[in-house]
Amino acid sequence: MIRALAVLALAVVAPTGVAAHQLVVFASVDCEAVTVEVKFSNGRIAQKGDVRVLDGENSLLMTLPLGRDGTARVPLDRVDHSGGLVIEVGTGSHDNYWIVTPEDIAQKCGS
Repeated sequence: MIRALAVLALAVVAPTGVAAHQLVVFASVDCEAVTVEVKFSNGRIAQKGDVRVLDGENSLLMTLPLGRDGTARVPLDRVDHSGGLVIEVGTGSHDNYWIVTPEDIAQKCGS
């Protein structure tokens, strides 16, 4: 009985431990670039990883390394952003994404 309770307790605690390490991706736009910020849900900055930039059709446009400060900068003049962008970040064991719409870019560029 005690062994069954221990197994049940582990089953309940395990999903919480996994959720504590989710990757949080945020992207902000100015008229020159998309700035990507990445951290774990516990607040720790992700220092290693790849930032993949895809267009609105999910075609890969570029891959950038994630900086030690947990950021990457995507120059808008180097990518076709007319259909929006999908920013995917992978750290090896965690991944997540952020969608930048054409409206987000137009709003920041005053068009």
